[in-house]
Amino acid sequence: MSNKKHHERTRAQESSNAIERMYITMRHLFIRGFYKPMGISGEMLRNSLLLLRPEIYGSIGEEKAELEGLLYVIDRLPEGIEECTFINLTSDEGYSNSHFKPIIPEKRRRNCYRIDSEQMNIEITRGRSEIYDILTHLTFLFVESHKISNRVLINEDEGLTTRDWEKLEKAVLTKKKLTKEEREIAITHTANILGRTFDELRAVYKDFAAPKQPERLLHIVYWLGKLAIEEQVNNNKRTITFSPVLRERIGHHIHGEIWADNIKEVLFKNNLLDRPIHMISANMHSVMNTLFVPSALKTSAAKKDIFEVYESLSNKENEPLRNKVGAEALRNGMTYIKDTSGTNIDVQVFDTTKIDAAKVDIDIDEVILVEKKPIILVMDYAFGEQAYETIDELLKPYNRNGEKIHINVESISIMGKAGILEGGKGDIMIPSAHIFEGTADNYPFKNELKKEHLDDQGVDVYEGSMITVLGTSLQNKDILKFFYNSTWQVIGLEMEGAHYQKAIQAASKVRGSINSNVKVRYAYYASDNPLETGATLASGGLGTTGVKPTYLITRTILKQILN
Repeated sequence: MSNKKHHERTRAQESSNAIERMYITMRHLFIRGFYKPMGISGEMLRNSLLLLRPEIYGSIGEEKAELEGLLYVIDRLPEGIEECTFINLTSDEGYSNSHFKPIIPEKRRRNCYRIDSEQMNIEITRGRSEIYDILTHLTFLFVESHKISNRVLINEDEGLTTRDWEKLEKAVLTKKKLTKEEREIAITHTANILGRTFDELRAVYKDFAAPKQPERLLHIVYWLGKLAIEEQVNNNKRTITFSPVLRERIGHHIHGEIWADNIKEVLFKNNLLDRPIHMISANMHSVMNTLFVPSALKTSAAKKDIFEVYESLSNKENEPLRNKVGAEALRNGMTYIKDTSGTNIDVQVFDTTKIDAAKVDIDIDEVILVEKKPIILVMDYAFGEQAYETIDELLKPYNRNGEKIHINVESISIMGKAGILEGGKGDIMIPSAHIFEGTADNYPFKNELKKEHLDDQGVDVYEGSMITVLGTSLQNKDILKFFYNSTWQVIGLEMEGAHYQKAIQAASKVRGSINSNVKVRYAYYASDNPLETGATLASGGLGTTGVKPTYLITRTILKQILN
């Protein structure tokens, strides 16, 4: 065996051991109920993360601070978390009915509450994957914070700090708005503290800014450093706790069950429960837009390429146009079920008999609409393990006054974003099996979507098996290279596939609560290629690159359902 190959393998093995250790450690700490991330109890997590050096966290293993990774994490955690010594993970315990105002992170739907100057509560309603996600991000944040304190502390015993630190403190604590000169002076000191250049800091400065806090980067660096200094000088360690109710509830499908019952009740009340149902896990716009844009936006849909119309709808400024499409859908058989269960998964139900097929720009067999009267049920994306909880509950029979009503599920289609290992942003992946990371569990299935259905549309399409990873923020190049080059022939990675398929198999093949030959469709579009340096999720969103593949997949799924 060549030496290079051997080195790659051992690095991949080291990495998978590190991931496994992180999971076991996180579960252990969760059961224990609390831990101090920078104390003895958090040591295993820190060391594993530093050994793993995930792609998303860039230079975590180096002395200099990591800026893109910091932005990625900060967007997914509540504003102000850098100021908190106590972080409490709770279940949904009634804070929404209190004076506390929910803080919702920009890139993750979760409710967080700032209890006082020292404490932040984060509500977990989406299962274990969410806990892993948050703990990994916090570990990264605290490792970075200690890089700051190590650079600015001259004498631990006396708490002496560098001049750079004192200048940063002054800039952050001033009540006045900073002038351009003052800001640039503060950036100079901060760059020194972070071991980065003035240019690097200026480049990301705007990305960190919040409407109420233009100098947010300075604020974050200062508070992270301040709490790390507190830990080192006064041994005042930051603590993460898990509420007793959360520890008791996790894994018991509490939110998933409420969510599923609510949907079945709406279907029952509207006399739709006995009709053939096609479930689609997607976003809340692509199915609705595909069915109703041509009739709602007649003029622009006729003149422009339809994908351009979709693209303009994804533009933040075009709220009025989006509302127009939504109103058209609600008038023509769409029912919207806003989530109240805490799963954060909204649902749209389309009664296809109320759709005017002549006004839709994809092929529709009208005989099917008249004779079969299919229902399309679109649900928003789940998060990791939550996919199992929600679909598992949704596929169970509906209990109505002791009577069990089986749901007539004809097909289940799953679409979403995934990382790709060959190809790039915006390409499409069609899986033939999902393999669950860290195990040899594999879920092969007959995918109704084929490469040829999507070829020749100006987007590259790949077919093969996909890995369902335990968390996106734990992947590194070595592991991905191993997946890519191994006999598993992996084309991409995402977080829900194996969980969905496990629930579908249980319902169709084991419990018999739905048809045993239910049709399944899976397709993903690439959000990033983590094997290319600088192409990871931390390098920013898809922008409009995602529009075309999203709608190609949506249109193909709808064609199959309605023909």
